[in-house]
Amino acid sequence: MPSSVRILLVCGSIRAGSTNAAVLQTVGHLDAAGVRTVSYDGLASLPHFNPDADREGEPVAPPVAELRAAIGASDAVLICTPEYAGALPGALKNLLEWTVGDAGTYRKPVAWINAAGPAAPTGAADAHASLRRVLGYVDADIVEAACARIPVTRGAVGEDGTIVDPAIRAAIADAVAALTRHVEQTRAAD
Repeated sequence: MPSSVRILLVCGSIRAGSTNAAVLQTVGHLDAAGVRTVSYDGLASLPHFNPDADREGEPVAPPVAELRAAIGASDAVLICTPEYAGALPGALKNLLEWTVGDAGTYRKPVAWINAAGPAAPTGAADAHASLRRVLGYVDADIVEAACARIPVTRGAVGEDGTIVDPAIRAAIADAVAALTRHVEQTRAAD
């Protein structure tokens, strides 16, 4: 029997009621066969990246060690982030910078869901171009088939914080299925 796929969910927003968080919370409630999700909730507690605090052989701050352990324990990473000022939010860029020192995302399957609402001028295209650039730099395994543009409005989020619209839930499930298939195919090829 194949082992389950463990997906780390990373939200690029620390805003309460974020539609990005709602997308990832929905992923956690999909009950997809063979998928286990873990939500990373330490974004706001990460210290500002400083190369002097990330020297080989020296311990890093506990929040950084927790981030790296969460990435290391996952089979894949799924990110959902807004765009601020035409790029990635600073907190998410900071998280990504902390992944460089330990090469934790090197060849790690990574995908993202773009949940920018229909009124967003660029649909968060600049944030996702930045995300692609940074993840390409660290040689993450970007799973194109699992990268999806799924516009979400606040009205699509139910009282429980998950997406209630069936079409949006189905699109989210399709992205998760594509990421899961990629991980399983990679395992089978090894």
